[in-house]
Amino acid sequence: VQLQASGGGLVQPGGSLSLSCVASGRIRNINSMGWYRQAPGKERELIATITRGGTTKYADSIKGRFTINTDNAKNTVYLQQNNLKPEDTAVYYCNADILATGNALYRIYWGQGTQVTVSS
Repeated sequence: VQLQASGGGLVQPGGSLSLSCVASGRIRNINSMGWYRQAPGKERELIATITRGGTTKYADSIKGRFTINTDNAKNTVYLQQNNLKPEDTAVYYCNADILATGNALYRIYWGQGTQVTVSS
């Protein structure tokens, strides 16, 4: 099982970006997917999660500006980022709680990270 994130880049304050993350491999089921970020010198923080049923949770720092959603048929999670601020600059990581074929338990898988830089 692999997760591949994409969509990062350089954007001016107030701009928008759309991140995506595709899970591939021998997947039986995905329980939930999420996005984390890690800024230089800081710990990785959870910013948004979504369950297979569509229940979402957001960090207070991005509420009202970011939206998480999924395409369950494509095993893909998206993060729409609007009104970006310089403090949103970080490497963004996706993860997913996946039951892989042949396994009895779910486990967490991580994508490789995509850089988002907000600067004028």
